[in-house]
This record gives sequence, C-alpha cells and structure tokens, in this order.
Amino acid sequence: MITIPGYLKRGDTIGVICPSGYMPYENMETCLQVLGQWGFKVKMGKTLGTHFNYFSGTDEERLTDLQQMLDDSQINGILCARGGYGLSRIIDKINFTTFLKNPKWIIGYSDVTILHSHLFNNYNIASLHSPMAAAFNDGGSETEYVKSLLKAVTGKSSEYNCEVHKLNKQGIATGELVGGNLCLLAHLIGTSSSIDTKGKILFIEDIGEYVYNIDRLLLQLQRAGKLYNLAGLIVGSFTDMKDTVIPFGASVYDIIYDIVKDYNYPVCFNFPVGHTPENVALKHGMVHTLEVTENSISLKETH
Repeated sequence: MITIPGYLKRGDTIGVICPSGYMPYENMETCLQVLGQWGFKVKMGKTLGTHFNYFSGTDEERLTDLQQMLDDSQINGILCARGGYGLSRIIDKINFTTFLKNPKWIIGYSDVTILHSHLFNNYNIASLHSPMAAAFNDGGSETEYVKSLLKAVTGKSSEYNCEVHKLNKQGIATGELVGGNLCLLAHLIGTSSSIDTKGKILFIEDIGEYVYNIDRLLLQLQRAGKLYNLAGLIVGSFTDMKDTVIPFGASVYDIIYDIVKDYNYPVCFNFPVGHTPENVALKHGMVHTLEVTENSISLKETH
C-alpha cells in the first residue's frame, strides 16, 4: 500500500530548496510570495540563490540543505525551486530515517524525478510531480497548471483531460502512476532508485535532447523490461528537441509510437506534463485511471 503524506492546510510550512541546479533568487521571488498568499509559511533553504559552478552549492551543501528539510518536523512539504542536474550525485547519501516516521510531500519535476522514483521504489511513498518556482512567473501563478499544485498538495482529487491525438491507442487502465523525465528514468536503470513498472501507468517527458537520443533512451527502457507490462503510457511534452546534420527521419512522437504500438495497453500522446507552462501536478505513486477513447482522454485519481 502506498503511504500518502499528510495534506497541507493554511498555516503549514513549505520548505523551499534547490537540490540540483542554481537558480537566481529573483527568479523564485514570485513563487515565494504566492505560497504566502496561498496561506502557507515559507522556510527558505540555504541553497536559494547561491551557486557553485552549475550547481546551487557543493554536493555537501545541497545534501545538508535537503537533509535538514527532510528532518525538520515543523516543515510539512518541500518544494524544489528548480531541477537541472545534481540529485543523482547525492541521492545515496540521504538519510530517510526521520522522514519515514513522518513523510511529507516532495514537490517538483525534471531532476526531481530522481527523488520521486527513489521514494516510491524504496519506501512506497507518494510524492508530487508538479510545477516549480519558474512556473509562477509572468502570470503563471494564475493558470490552472500552477493552481493544480495547490489543489494537489491540499488534498483535492484530480481529473485531467486533454485533446485527442492521432497516435493515441484506445483503452482503459488503472494502476499506480509513476514516471517523469525520460532521460532520468533511463539513467536510474540498474540502481536502487529504478521503478518496477509492471502494472503501472507510466508517464514520460523530456527537454533539450537530440531526436536520436530519445530513440536510444526508449530502447534502454524497452530492453530493461520497463515497457512490456505497463497498464498504460502517458506521453507528455518533448520540448526543444534537436536533430543531427543528417536528420534522424522521424518525430519524437513517431519514435515512441513505433516502439510501443504492439503492446496491449492504452497510450495517450500530448498530455499536459513536461517542460512547458502546460504542466499539471501529478500525485506520483498513487492509483489513477487512464481512459483513452476515440473522442476523449481522461486521467483520474482513484483511491
């Protein structure tokens, strides 16, 4: 059975950290203000606005910041301000002993896929794949996508719909919802953080990859047995894709379809999850039902 952290209410405290890449403080100011407007107290980590080369701090500094937030009994949720790269450098050094006694929501996406996968695979704890600090900027905090974070973390059940795509495969699937950034899901294979996807609804998204590398990453998942026995597959956005001088000759969605077309489970393309403003909050590890029909697509949280 999945362990669901306690949902947040007004007056609860959200810790905000940068456990991976550096983010200028001014880029997260709106997020910090809106969290307060939502009724939450905010505790800022030491990695906000600081950097060590690419990262928000040294491995030790980022580990210490995250560890303190995990152990602090006064903090009810932890929002990762940005992703980038860096969690895989510290994931094996995190001590979850205190956290396991009182789990709290871990919030974020992209590099935070590492934490989501690790928590689910090792401890069967739900977490929140959702917009991060930059999504609040330029009016983003007023969108349904950022507001989906507030709804999710306060315990509202979700039901999302999206437009029909020509490559969709129809069907109905119910299972625990897992996934995240495709590159990182492939990166975790062979480690203690890699999820057994059998019977799960898997969602994938990515950014900034070469088209041929998407093919390679998917083949890695396939060869590792991560695609054979899914309950369903949700394909999000693949943004800022690059091609080689000699074109690969297929779009990312075509590549994905070609690899999974013979599997007997529903597939939904162009779902609003990924590195775009259209990025809804998903309760990672919790049971959902995916329904793909000729005229509609829905993903509904089911307890």
